[in-house]
Amino acid sequence: MPRHDLVVIGAGPGGYVAAIRAAQLGLDTACIEREPALGGTCLRVGCIPSKALLEASEKYAEAKHHFAQFGIKASGVELDLAAMMRHKDETVSGLTRGVAGLFKKNKVTRYEGTGRLDGPGRVVVQNADGATALEAKHVIIATGSEVAPLRGVELDWEYVGGSTQALAFPEVPKHLVVIGGGYIGLEMASVWARLGAKVTVLEYLDRILAGMDAELAKLAQRLLTKQGLDIRLGVKVTGARRDDGGCVVEVEGGEPVRCDRVLLAVGRRPFTEGLGLETVGVKTDERGRIPVDASFETSAKGVYAIGDVIAGPMLAHKASEEGVACVEKIVTGYGHVNYDAIPGVVFTNPEIAAVGRTEEQLLAAGVAFKKGRFPFSAIGRARALGQTDGFVKILADAKTDRILGVHIIGPRAGDLIAEAVAAIEMGASAEDVARTSHTHPTLAEAMKEAALAVEGHPIHA
Repeated sequence: MPRHDLVVIGAGPGGYVAAIRAAQLGLDTACIEREPALGGTCLRVGCIPSKALLEASEKYAEAKHHFAQFGIKASGVELDLAAMMRHKDETVSGLTRGVAGLFKKNKVTRYEGTGRLDGPGRVVVQNADGATALEAKHVIIATGSEVAPLRGVELDWEYVGGSTQALAFPEVPKHLVVIGGGYIGLEMASVWARLGAKVTVLEYLDRILAGMDAELAKLAQRLLTKQGLDIRLGVKVTGARRDDGGCVVEVEGGEPVRCDRVLLAVGRRPFTEGLGLETVGVKTDERGRIPVDASFETSAKGVYAIGDVIAGPMLAHKASEEGVACVEKIVTGYGHVNYDAIPGVVFTNPEIAAVGRTEEQLLAAGVAFKKGRFPFSAIGRARALGQTDGFVKILADAKTDRILGVHIIGPRAGDLIAEAVAAIEMGASAEDVARTSHTHPTLAEAMKEAALAVEGHPIHA
């Protein structure tokens, strides 16, 4: 029976990062992944392919509609969807090969198949060739998540499906209905709207982007609507199915919506079934998540869990941070993740990014705070880019000036948020950011100006 110091079940951004870091720290490490390609949902059918399509579709929309403002005359711009999909697939395949190369470099043993616990210290790998039993001193569960179902929605995984299907439509739908106004739904809605589809977003709540700063969400809805998305709030979807000639989506108290394709994007749920948790006495909570302590250890000694299968935001970088912290705790006795410094980004146009707490959360908690807000319309670089919508907002403690939250909607917000994450991680104050030199002319100057605005004295507004 093969023996390893650590066996990781799942090779997504949590699992493969944990495996590599464990190997770097000297553990004999193995990783089990059922898919031939490494990288998990994020790399294969999530974060990476969606960003490839978002970037490509944005370039197409710019060439078709926005080049003229820069003095560029472009005529006869056409969409080659097959080529766009090839770009996406090549991006993914290159990165999955890269992960395989990292496994080889760091001497991580890879097992292809489905992994499950088989009592303390044992893991079984099941594949087409049969079952292989492994002995492991430590086991990390990093099996990620899957599309959350919605009652009444009949998924055929072709015309009525999840994000995986929406990443590979063979043609541009005439009418796409997106159920859910969160990260995934709005990103995929943006892709297909840019490529020419009529897109209707049906959201149950009275706002999009639940959990994000309300001011950002309100502006995002206005800008996305201006781009052609039909966003309907307070809509309860009671059913969706494929029928003759297309699809039909049923809504409570309203007329059914007919369309060509349906994307279900109401969230994801932990993938924890079939893991053999019962063989080590581990029980999931009411949402199917695995309870863990501060060291990511479950109720079974030597069995750990990270990423989407435990509580917290289902984000790739959160899983990676937990993977590193978990193995460092095992080897060195110390490992920690600062959950106040985990950013979230929506890669629409403009991008939306946030880290830390929102105004609504601070008000609910009774925390006194100061606010600094600065528009991109006053930033020279944003004007040169022709992208002036949006703002940076910094929330700081009223007494200590320590930054509690940063919220950005605007050009390249997903990159700009990194400075805010570092500031929160290091316990910086708004004054610290305000007194830091920011290159001119750059979009990052909006961060400095927002920090100055916390005390009411921005320079350029």
